[in-house]
Amino acid sequence: MAEYETLRWVGDAATGSLRLIDQTLLPEEYRELDCRTVQQVWEAIRVLRVRGAPAIGVSAAYGVVLALQGLRQSAMAQFRQGLSECCQLLAGSRPTAVNLFWALERMQRSVESMRAGSSAELHEELLAEASRIDAEDRGMCLAIGEHGARLLQSGMNVLTHCNAGGLATAGDGTALSVIFAAARAGRQLHVFADETRPLLQGARLTAWELQQRGIPVTVICDNMAAQVMREGRVDLVIVGADRIAANGDAANKIGTYGVAVLAKHHGIPFCVAAPSSTFDLSLETGAGIPIEQRSADEITMGFGRRTVPLGVDVYNPAFDVTPAELIHALITERGVIRNPSREAVLEHFR
Repeated sequence: MAEYETLRWVGDAATGSLRLIDQTLLPEEYRELDCRTVQQVWEAIRVLRVRGAPAIGVSAAYGVVLALQGLRQSAMAQFRQGLSECCQLLAGSRPTAVNLFWALERMQRSVESMRAGSSAELHEELLAEASRIDAEDRGMCLAIGEHGARLLQSGMNVLTHCNAGGLATAGDGTALSVIFAAARAGRQLHVFADETRPLLQGARLTAWELQQRGIPVTVICDNMAAQVMREGRVDLVIVGADRIAANGDAANKIGTYGVAVLAKHHGIPFCVAAPSSTFDLSLETGAGIPIEQRSADEITMGFGRRTVPLGVDVYNPAFDVTPAELIHALITERGVIRNPSREAVLEHFR
């Protein structure tokens, strides 16, 4: 396991706080941030101080606990109203990562199942449920790693896009968990990390995590992936996901779809690693996945320097959807879905 923790709850239900790494400062500065209000959690999710679908879900669950600390002595009706309002607030932080909505629904269901008890007792149950979501995510990360590591052999060069490591979860990550598990098993690997424009999560975060673990990593610009593949330097591609439809279509950071097309052309297996909570079986295909549109400033003023002339339009979708037919395997905590389809996905969860 990593010596850094992306997020953790500190203290008790009544006065505790959510402590998380401010990922906007990496790799130059490692700083932890204490969130003491639900508004701080909303802001941390929105501006990517915490990011990655599983980590967003866990953070939102703890955000609910923070939101209701001031209502522990209130009437039950007021407490439940506060729960509904804070879940609505957090649900508006980012639209694509389904883990966010899954976690908030679990928090609401945990209180609905309690027909009796005081507001303080309900609040204690909410912290217990958030802690369960946290612990489950850590366990799922380890299981994903163990299942996925079977696809990796010593000497392989692996390409990844964006960041799906410990910084994107409460535990060891999804895509990077596979690499970490293989490394623990003694396999010698090398990773190519796409820089991942426009916010450079691959260059800033994935490279940082791999360096922390002592795993050789080489950063490449996004538009170099095709050349690196053509040179025969990539044996397998593995990425994470923020939402996966019932047929296996997977939404991930913008640019993932292009990498999948390139991998298909070059005959390279393209794999997606994600926990079961990332699957949205209510969506038949990826066409129904909402795609977050982010601020033009992320492109025009990336990291404080203007790179686009004033007055020029910008299109900045944060995610794209990779069709299932381009995916060699989906890796979950339950196992591996090879050549994903609706039938294969449903059988996997049956």
